[in-house]
Amino acid sequence: MPENTRTTRTRRTLWRRTLAAGVVLAATGSILAASPHPAEAALPTQTIADPVHYWNDVLQGVFRKVGGGPVPMARAAAMMNGAIYDAESSYQLKWKGRMTSEAYIHAEAYAGWVEGPDEEERVIGRTAYNILLNLYGVNRPNKNAPDFTAYLDQRFKDRFGTAPTSGDLLDITIVSGMVNQMMNARAGDGSENTTSYTGDNKPGSWRPTGNYPDMADAKCQSDGDAVNPVWGQVKPFSLSSGSQFRPTTLTQYGTYENLVASPEYKAQVAAVRNAGAAAPTAATPVINRTADQYNAAWFWANDNDETYKPPGHMLQATREVSKARGLSTYANARLFALVSLALADTGIAVRDAKFSTPIDLWRPVSAIREGGLDPQWKPLLKNNAGVNVNPCFPAYVSGHASFGAAWAGVMKRYFGTDNIAFDLTTDEPLAPVKQRHFTSFSAAAKEDADSRIWLGVHYPWDATDGLILGDKVAGQVFTTKLRTL
Repeated sequence: MPENTRTTRTRRTLWRRTLAAGVVLAATGSILAASPHPAEAALPTQTIADPVHYWNDVLQGVFRKVGGGPVPMARAAAMMNGAIYDAESSYQLKWKGRMTSEAYIHAEAYAGWVEGPDEEERVIGRTAYNILLNLYGVNRPNKNAPDFTAYLDQRFKDRFGTAPTSGDLLDITIVSGMVNQMMNARAGDGSENTTSYTGDNKPGSWRPTGNYPDMADAKCQSDGDAVNPVWGQVKPFSLSSGSQFRPTTLTQYGTYENLVASPEYKAQVAAVRNAGAAAPTAATPVINRTADQYNAAWFWANDNDETYKPPGHMLQATREVSKARGLSTYANARLFALVSLALADTGIAVRDAKFSTPIDLWRPVSAIREGGLDPQWKPLLKNNAGVNVNPCFPAYVSGHASFGAAWAGVMKRYFGTDNIAFDLTTDEPLAPVKQRHFTSFSAAAKEDADSRIWLGVHYPWDATDGLILGDKVAGQVFTTKLRTL
């Protein structure tokens, strides 16, 4: 991968100075310790104390601005937090003498004589900034995508009080290695594939839902609008493939014809029709959804652009639990890396289930309207303009359910118990209640999964099988990556 072009000149200057100092020491035969890194100004006053929390907050800010599907966001989180973790592990190895858990790719006791001021903060921050610069800034692979360099530069300056182009020897001794090894590890992983989707055009098969006159959605009017249809083929971070834990509930029917004729399918449609409608209609006069279920449906939504989407919600949940439990920076680096790796691989596995199996299941609104049950039925979900809409990809399995279960699966394994009480908040502007209380990680994941039925965009089996899938991915990540030494 090309080096960050915005700091290359400064790094070369620093490197020449370092070599020159080495030549002087060799020529004089001095045994005096080399001068430590020049003292820097104290960090500006911070509202977010932990650097891992801070840079995840920066990433969430990108999510709100960039829009699009959740799976590329989860990949970005895994890359940034994986690199932060390896950088922090290197800092621990260098200055604390040991690591307590294995590196994701590689950690090393980098060169240095004396620990510099705020060195842990600088190692983490400069690593995170450069990863994000490669994903969303001046070095982003897709030059047609928005450039967030100015935003990243400002957040860096907010943290350090200096521009990111100011020199730091750590760029040479450790940061560039951590950034490059992550970028190289993910190069050619299939995420650049932009192949569009072609539907099966059969009853039961997914079709765009934005063509109904009373549900017009310019983002979902053709098969080609399907979001990230080939991301099930992206190389995972821990799984052997996106299909490793592929759910089989729908494949047992073999064909769309068998599926839509089955009593199980009809029961699934009836369940979401009665629980997920936006409002009563002549054909569906009663909605079986409580006020609390309505609140939960919107609490977990975060479907629309300008929110941090499900991966961002799970990062926020991790931060809130972490802050309440008083985790150290090193512990946070490992926890956020584990969560992010699980989210990324879950996203890939969900896309495999949605697009790479014989049945790409249509959304409930299609089943209800095209199936002749209720031509006026709409899901509760709305976009920012107040129009009832659906996510623009097949229903099975639920990404929210899977992401929630992956998060809960990592959290309960990390803390050694599921039974921890905590409060979570949401980014969703339409949520009537902005904070909810949970008594276990699994309870939060279950509510996240059920909320998709109450929102009218998923069937019960999308939620149930998503919970199973996410927990399997979490188990794989936790038992194979970043293991305790």
